[in-house]
Amino acid sequence: MSSHTNLEEKYGDCPVIKTFEEVGSRWRLTVIHVLREGDLRFNELKRATDANSQTLSRVLDDLEETDYVERRVEEGSPVAVYYSLTPKGEELLSAFDEIHEWGKKWMDGA
Repeated sequence: MSSHTNLEEKYGDCPVIKTFEEVGSRWRLTVIHVLREGDLRFNELKRATDANSQTLSRVLDDLEETDYVERRVEEGSPVAVYYSLTPKGEELLSAFDEIHEWGKKWMDGA
């Protein structure tokens, strides 16, 4: 048995690694971070994140599927679609705050 296999066995179920695999893309992290401000419409998210429509749509679908973001449709003319964090997404924000503090300490000169 190689040491590589031992590492996979040891860290395969690591919550940190699993979390970063699920939310660790630039766009997923950006959308979650921006939604800390509250409910936003698609075009507001697009402007705030600077993502193109296709990327943002894919990321929102991924985040909705994994229960970090919820989509709310309000009927009217025109129909309004809002995106917001779920309780799971909101709870992740405390980790963002910790990473923010770590980044201020260690990444400012990088």
